[in-house]
Amino acid sequence: MLESLLILIASLFFLVKGATLATKYAISLAESCRLSKYVIGFIVVAMISILPETFVAINSAIEGIPAFGLGALFGSNVADLTLVFAIIIAFLGRGVKIQSSILKNNIIYPFLLLIPLLLGLNGHYSRWEGLTLIIAGSIFYFLVFKNSVCRSPAENHAKNFYKNLLFLILSMAILLAASHFTVISAKELARSLGVSPILIGMLIVSLGTVMPELIFSLKSVKKNHDSLAIGDILGTVLADATIVVGILALAGPFYFPKKIIYSTGSFMVIASFLLFYFMRSGKVLSKKESNLLFLFWLVFILVEFFINR
Repeated sequence: MLESLLILIASLFFLVKGATLATKYAISLAESCRLSKYVIGFIVVAMISILPETFVAINSAIEGIPAFGLGALFGSNVADLTLVFAIIIAFLGRGVKIQSSILKNNIIYPFLLLIPLLLGLNGHYSRWEGLTLIIAGSIFYFLVFKNSVCRSPAENHAKNFYKNLLFLILSMAILLAASHFTVISAKELARSLGVSPILIGMLIVSLGTVMPELIFSLKSVKKNHDSLAIGDILGTVLADATIVVGILALAGPFYFPKKIIYSTGSFMVIASFLLFYFMRSGKVLSKKESNLLFLFWLVFILVEFFINR
């Protein structure tokens, strides 16, 4: 138990360091390229942020417990859409600004999260259903990217562009490795306490996998780059629910307890509708609204604990 705790502390340190560097170079990349900060966060940062939960899900499938990985994916999405935003606003002491373009470009976002629920109502994901999820997620990412095409940087800025891109990739690699060890050490720590595997995935591991988004977002909003933070969180959630689940099903169809869909999945979709409703109210996510999101997450924790204990 002590060894797992020490590894967890060390991993958290590198998470902070990796997030600091990633924020710096992602912002620089957005400035040298004509992509908006929101798109950089939604596509570039989010695609790398999902790797920890992807590895957890794949490993759980290999070990014959795919429900563990699926629970971790949906559980981390609930935390991203509620707890992470609540922590960000508590950290800032102010509301988070929502650009009009974000609301306009993501009007169908909550409905996309319904797709994995509808396809998984029978407690099974087939290869065709996995392919459907991958295509749905990829199309939405393409549309987001298409609406903010990155033109070639000016010749005198080309060197800085490629340097920023290289350092962004390296810093995100640090973030990825640290988050991986955070999850592994958290799992071992939980196992020593004799907690249910599914409960570990939904609550403990999912909290470990949202740390990259949380720390990256905190660093971003501290520098008034709210759109970069929002893009990272929303992009990660969408990729987890569509592309990552799709990859798992495409690699190998699997069965899982239906309660993951009816409980955890439902919480995920409701959280997305609630979040976007709050975002549209004055185009600012206020402190009062963030408190309601936090209460929603607490209800989710209590429900999952009693269902899976």
